[in-house]
Amino acid sequence: MAFKCETFTALNTQTLFSIMRGRVEVFVVEQMCPYPELDDNDVAPSTLHIYTVKNNTLQAYARCYEKNAKYSAIGRVLVTKEERGRGLAQQLVTEAINCCKSQWPERDIYIGAQTYLLEFYRSFGFESINAEYLEDGIAHQDMVLQLVP
Repeated sequence: MAFKCETFTALNTQTLFSIMRGRVEVFVVEQMCPYPELDDNDVAPSTLHIYTVKNNTLQAYARCYEKNAKYSAIGRVLVTKEERGRGLAQQLVTEAINCCKSQWPERDIYIGAQTYLLEFYRSFGFESINAEYLEDGIAHQDMVLQLVP
């Protein structure tokens, strides 16, 4: 599976549409969570969009961005319903971690994980840094992968 990693301005219109559609299908429709799915992190010059598409349809996606001076971040991690169970999530998160490491080697990596995925993210070395909280009605917990001693 070949993942691409591009800035917002490098995305062609078909790919951008596939990404937006996939994100809305998963985060708004499937998770029944009406909220503004697109935000300023999507268009920030340093944000990188990691994805794979097949026949102009999104299969998996994540974005890597600068959260603050201490952390880079991985967000909007998804594998479409049709592609789940094939190991794409592991490949995607590995790609996203490598992206953050290469772009921001001096920063630890942050993720706001849905709690049902805590063990999945722990398998990559992420550790919880606070208590569970609700975000848009879904239980989350902040996690960090420490890169900087």
